[in-house]
Amino acid sequence: MTRYVFKHLGCSRYLFDYSINKNMSDTQSANQELLLKPGTLWTRIQEQTQHGLECGALQSIATDYEFVEQNGVNFLVRILSNLTRKDEAKKKQDKAAKKGKDFNPFLPYEQDLFVSDISQTHLCLLNKFNVVENHLLIVTREFEEQESLLNWQDFQAMWACLAEIDGLAFYNGGKIAGASQRHKHLQVVPTPLAPNQTESIPIAPLFASAVFEGDVGRIPDLPFVHGFCWFDANLINSINDAAQTTLELYYKILKAVDLFNQDTENNNSIAYNFLATREWMFIVPRSEENFESISVNSLGFAGGLLVRNQEQMQMLKECQPMEILKRVGVSK
Repeated sequence: MTRYVFKHLGCSRYLFDYSINKNMSDTQSANQELLLKPGTLWTRIQEQTQHGLECGALQSIATDYEFVEQNGVNFLVRILSNLTRKDEAKKKQDKAAKKGKDFNPFLPYEQDLFVSDISQTHLCLLNKFNVVENHLLIVTREFEEQESLLNWQDFQAMWACLAEIDGLAFYNGGKIAGASQRHKHLQVVPTPLAPNQTESIPIAPLFASAVFEGDVGRIPDLPFVHGFCWFDANLINSINDAAQTTLELYYKILKAVDLFNQDTENNNSIAYNFLATREWMFIVPRSEENFESISVNSLGFAGGLLVRNQEQMQMLKECQPMEILKRVGVSK
């Protein structure tokens, strides 16, 4: 199995400080005004969802689900019932790519999926092929690579949405981490991930056992490399301050899990999953895109996995969810 190789460089401390300082200076010059009006996002989601369903732009994918328990975590496993339309869209995208024409569903974006402007740099769309209801995409207006590092503007847009929706924000950092599009986009889904659940996400009970060195924590029962931190409860009261704090903690975690090195500074190309709520942030380096035929993205590390059929479900149960996450992550 191919493993992601991390470089330990003597100059990593300098690079880390340089990027933090650079992003801070960028923040000062880009302390942009939010265009999203407080208290409007949820209503806009409902209105646009209804419109998207009526006109056919929103093509929700029906699922069944069951829970698979392991080590005190009730993993939510969804079984996708019909992927025909999404598979057809992927084939068209691949065909265009072979002809040298990169298909970008976000530039221009589909007007029937538009929810709201967020800022001068970001806007909000419905996920066209949603599995979870009210699944949002936070998309950059200009093209940026999905493999690029998150920045202050990304976090400002993220917090603007989390202030309106108590949910899970996540970012699939590159194809290996489960990204299906090259155009930079974060995602937000409401929590809990399944009806009648007391936990926001299945893996949340493990966070209480986090052991910290400074601001960065690690969860003893997780068998893969990761970094975790708590947010101050008052952080959400100021979107811009929340963005700055998140940016600083983000870089600290990247460094703690050996994702920050000279290659990172030069081309931003690293593979990882980023997850955040109003309460915490969680980052997991990736080594593989799939376990056998099962694809894993950020939601997998929240405790929510997807399978295409009963054969994959049986494989998941036999191998166990935590082992799958370890295999696509970086084993401790």
